[in-house]
Amino acid sequence: MTVSDGDPYANGGAEDESSTLSLDDGDIYVCQDGPRDAPALLLIHGSASSTRSWNPMVPLLTGSHRVIRMDLLGHGRSAKPADRSYAIPDQARRTGVVLDRLGVEHAVVVGHSSGGAVATALAEQRPDLVTALALVNTGPSLDAFIASESAAIGPSQWPPTDEQLRRIASTGFSRAGYQIPEELLEDVHGMTYHTFTTTMSATRSYLEQRTLPDRLTVLGKPLLVIFGEDDRRWRSSSASDYRAVPGSKVELLPGLGHSPLLEDPPRTANPLLVFTAIHAVRAD
Repeated sequence: MTVSDGDPYANGGAEDESSTLSLDDGDIYVCQDGPRDAPALLLIHGSASSTRSWNPMVPLLTGSHRVIRMDLLGHGRSAKPADRSYAIPDQARRTGVVLDRLGVEHAVVVGHSSGGAVATALAEQRPDLVTALALVNTGPSLDAFIASESAAIGPSQWPPTDEQLRRIASTGFSRAGYQIPEELLEDVHGMTYHTFTTTMSATRSYLEQRTLPDRLTVLGKPLLVIFGEDDRRWRSSSASDYRAVPGSKVELLPGLGHSPLLEDPPRTANPLLVFTAIHAVRAD
């Protein structure tokens, strides 16, 4: 079923076509922007987020791309079942099914934070589908993780208060006092305690099995890594680990933190557009 839902956060007010696709293990919310015959660009959000985290970027990308976003299972407006797997490979499999349903045969795939792990797993499963990868502030390994001082939230404290959420989310930006968008807090409030904790642990498990540079080296896909230099969740110096991937390009963005797509969309979009101009494939 396809609808125009009038989401006030979508594309800075531009027209948004959205749909809910019924998959075997739950409904998945999808939105598309830009010409349908333009090269497909898939944007994957991070943990405890949704398609809305990409809203500021979309208007900068639709001039030359068919921009596709989806809420991963357990997030946003997608289903949040308690009896389904939230492992990274399963999230990637669902993502591939969504692209198949949309008739996409080739796509450049961009992942923010843990969304980069999903993008990598999708390329592992569907090398025919993924033409190139771009990772935005995706930690290459658990060694790069910066432990948070925020107190853990237990099931009895769920859902957390706005103040608790702001304290936890503050490390997602380069500076204390950053005005965290209300819709990002809403995305966390909309999750269940099970989906919140399970999706977080899924990323850890995937990185424990094998680092992303190791996985990407085997794939041989063109790779762009964009990293806010003032990231407070993953050591930005770890971005250099991706240089082990043949042909990779690493772009550090000074003054930006874990969420450059929100803090400075134009600076984040510029290297991405240069990259996709080379590697994107137009639909037949």
